[in-house]
Amino acid sequence: MTSRLLRTAVATALALGALGLTQPARATPSDGVHTLGVPDDDPHDRSLAPRTTEPFSLIGITWDDPHATLDGTAQVRTRSRGSGAWTAWRPLEADGRAPETGPDRDRTGVRGSTQPLWTGPSDGVQVRVTGSRLPEGLRVELVDPEAGPAAVHTAAVGPGLVRPAAGPRSAERPVMVSRSAWGANESLVKDPPTYTGNTKAMFVHHTAGTNSYACSESASIVRGVFLYHVQSNGWNDIGYHFLVDKCGTVFEGRAGGVDKPVLGAHTYGFNTATSSVSVLGDYSTAATNAAVRQSVAKVAAWKLGLYGIDPTGTVVLTSGADNGKYKLGQRVTFHRVSGHRDGYPTECPGQHLYDDLPAIRALAANATTTAALATEPPWPGAEGLEEDRDEGDENLPAR
Repeated sequence: MTSRLLRTAVATALALGALGLTQPARATPSDGVHTLGVPDDDPHDRSLAPRTTEPFSLIGITWDDPHATLDGTAQVRTRSRGSGAWTAWRPLEADGRAPETGPDRDRTGVRGSTQPLWTGPSDGVQVRVTGSRLPEGLRVELVDPEAGPAAVHTAAVGPGLVRPAAGPRSAERPVMVSRSAWGANESLVKDPPTYTGNTKAMFVHHTAGTNSYACSESASIVRGVFLYHVQSNGWNDIGYHFLVDKCGTVFEGRAGGVDKPVLGAHTYGFNTATSSVSVLGDYSTAATNAAVRQSVAKVAAWKLGLYGIDPTGTVVLTSGADNGKYKLGQRVTFHRVSGHRDGYPTECPGQHLYDDLPAIRALAANATTTAALATEPPWPGAEGLEEDRDEGDENLPAR
């Protein structure tokens, strides 16, 4: 009887193993992030069979060398924690790059990465990565934004009050959800923010992933992106300065002061002296709505207005890196409100959102009002930074 039970147990284990469902694939948790290594046994085709995992709601893939690119495709299937159903194969956008300068580039443990994908509550995954050149050390990142001290459930929003703008144009600061309200775990942010020269342009992004999220989930999505950027990419903080959900809610992104020129991690080669806003969702497949367009315009009008900048104008910036689209030191003319793809070889922010940028610029211009020049800098300590000289001014070095 004992022998028969043993044979049955072994057969059951082998059958489950063939499905990859033997037990949760465990790794050391790191404040809501679990990782699964992908075997490096094939230079062109790597995969993980379907398996049960720790709970997660956001997924991405990272690799050892932050300067390497994934020359191929990465796809995932995930299993719903509620229904047990598996999704179809979904692609991950492989355009995550470490910043060209600053602490997010030089920190120990910085990794290359895909963009993360919001899956909703899940507990199973299958992965396949193919291409002519795959980086070493591929790792699946499973992010549970409800785990650990970062899990905050609140819809509180911060006040829309701010000091007068420094330039001749100004716009009202949008009401936004503060970092404390969406649940940023500030203990994970180890270094103080880096400040650059005056903000000269705004890059618009999308987070990709799903558009079927409920707006009540938006804080969790922002928290998941934060954990992915910090714990998986190895950056000091979330890369974006602002985020907007499909209902038009604006979220404070990177710490350091929304009215200050904080160095971000959003557009490789052009992070210095620029700001960023990322819309939650995939706008390659979905059209934007009026709430999204209005909120992105309000953010751009207010942020650029702090420096007296016309959001419908242009500016010349200098590339800080060979990024696959521009060479190091190349001078490039951008719209003051540009898409991620204008500065980097990517589909981001999706064709629909990209096509809406002219309308967003017009909305931003309408949101500005003529105001007298302020006699004080836009924030304490700005006296020591170079001023924005003209629209032909090149990108300033990080400080």
